Amino acid sequence: MQGRNGLGMESQTDTVRRFVEKAGGTIVSEYCEVESGGKTDRERQELSKALSECRRLDATLVVAKLDRLSRNAEFLLSLQNGNVDFVCCDCPNVDRFTVGILALVAQRERELISERTKSALQMAKRRGVHLGTRNPTKQVKLMVAGARQAKTDFKSKMAPLLEEIRQAGVSTLQGIADCLNRRGIPTRTGKSCWYPTTVSNLTR
Repeated sequence: MQGRNGLGMESQTDTVRRFVEKAGGTIVSEYCEVESGGKTDRERQELSKALSECRRLDATLVVAKLDRLSRNAEFLLSLQNGNVDFVCCDCPNVDRFTVGILALVAQRERELISERTKSALQMAKRRGVHLGTRNPTKQVKLMVAGARQAKTDFKSKMAPLLEEIRQAGVSTLQGIADCLNRRGIPTRTGKSCWYPTTVSNLTR
């Protein structure tokens, strides 16, 4: 489990406990951390301990949210090859046998972000835009605020459509993703394919 504040951690803890209880399982250990999902397991001591404990007890690793693990391709691949079964409460259909696909998607997404950033900078430079700034701290804050606002605007735009899909009886992340794909709705980044993790990020 992972979180930046007590409420976030408490929510994830409750999610995991309810999931395990519903599955008829037993929690043998709990590990919490506040590290970024982009780090590898070697940089995330609590997660490393959890994996070691799972190997020792032949237990299953339960994670509250898949996006906490899906940002790092190296870690996803090591998890796939680490002989540790795992399940994510918000996307239980994903396991260590299918996580390799997510690793490739995560890696490709980072490459595309890098390519888009370079392309945007080159186009701005050709238009004569001055790319430097005398106040980099202020510029970074403006960029972060702009990105956050873009996400908020997209969520507001998609809210009526998601509600329409739910009213039709579709409630799972995979089901919602399938509906959006059938309708040809692009993601916020312009991609043509939705995944359960993409829907989870949108509805979180």
